[in-house]
Amino acid sequence: MQERPPKVVGSRDGKAGFLGTVGVRFIIDGVETGKRFSLVEHPFSPRALAAPLHRHTREDEYTFVIEGSIGALLGDSVVVGEPGDLIFKPRNQWHTFWNAGDTPARMVEIISPAGFEGFFDKIVEAGGIDKMSGTAVDALCDEYGLEMQLESIPDLVKRFNLRFPGEWYTF
Repeated sequence: MQERPPKVVGSRDGKAGFLGTVGVRFIIDGVETGKRFSLVEHPFSPRALAAPLHRHTREDEYTFVIEGSIGALLGDSVVVGEPGDLIFKPRNQWHTFWNAGDTPARMVEIISPAGFEGFFDKIVEAGGIDKMSGTAVDALCDEYGLEMQLESIPDLVKRFNLRFPGEWYTF
């Protein structure tokens, strides 16, 4: 394995964009980690739902809360993480997450193994998931081994007093 030089990624470094629901900042991708993991940051506007119920078939996600309160539905369990908390979202488990508060929130997501960051990149390139056709979303989900229940959105919005899509939130 080729030795990589040390790297410092500043708090405003990395490509950033909007997914149509929450923001994304690409901190470290799979190319840099030998595909072991990737690291992205998600800023949320107040009460923003990040995604419909979904499950990953290829990767686990580890959510570290930096600011605000992040709610998550993991299977049948509802949890809320505060700054410093870690929420583990294992592959093959239905889940979603949101800003559980009335102020902005931020989290860092470790995706292991890497690769799923490409899903986010393609949504940013499309201008946000709310700008994509259902066919395009389905094709993207197939490409990244993601199952999504779009029909879950109205119930999640009502149940947890959320908004979908979200509003642009800058870093």
